[in-house]
Amino acid sequence: MTGRRTFVLVDGENIDATLGNSVLGRRPLPEERPRWERVKSFVEGQWGQPVTGLFFLNASNGSLPSSFVQALLAMEYRPVPLSGRSDEKVVDIGILRTLEALLEREDADVVLGSHDADFAEHLTRLLGGDRKVGVLGFREFTSTQLAVDGVTHFDLEYDVRAFNAELPRVRIIPLEEFDPTYFLR
Repeated sequence: MTGRRTFVLVDGENIDATLGNSVLGRRPLPEERPRWERVKSFVEGQWGQPVTGLFFLNASNGSLPSSFVQALLAMEYRPVPLSGRSDEKVVDIGILRTLEALLEREDADVVLGSHDADFAEHLTRLLGGDRKVGVLGFREFTSTQLAVDGVTHFDLEYDVRAFNAELPRVRIIPLEEFDPTYFLR
C-alpha cells in the first residue's frame, strides 16, 4: 500500500447498540442498519483518497455472523473478528491497538465509527501534522470527549446518508441548515 489513505475503523457493537437502544428503542431490522458501502464512498469523497474499511467484531462466542461477514467482504471491508475473556472489551481493545499502530503511519488518516469516550485520548494523540482525524456516528449520542478541535464529525444519517429510511431522531438544527419545507410535509 503506497500513498495517503484513510482508515475507517468501525466499532460495530457501539454503532448497533446506539442505533437500537438510543435511536430506535428496539433491535434494528436489517433494512434499518447503515449501508456501510456508503460510508466508504462518503469518506473517499470527503477526503479525496482511497479508504480501507476495518469492521471490528466480537467473536468471543466462537462464531461469526457468516452472512454479515460475507456482506462486509463484498463491500471491501476487512472484518476484524476478535475474541477474548468475558471481562475484556475485545472490540475496544482491538480499536485502541489499531489507533496506536496508526500513530506510526504518517500517510494514514483516520475515521472512527463509534460514540465511545474510551477512544478520546488515542484520537487526540493522532492529531497534528497533516493527518485528518474524524468521528462517525449519531452526533447527539457521540461522547463530548470526542469533540476535540481538529476532529471532524460526520453524522451517519445526515452527512453520510447511510440509511435507506429516515430514522426517528430529533436534533438541534443550525439555522443555516433549517429547511421549513421538511416540517410542512
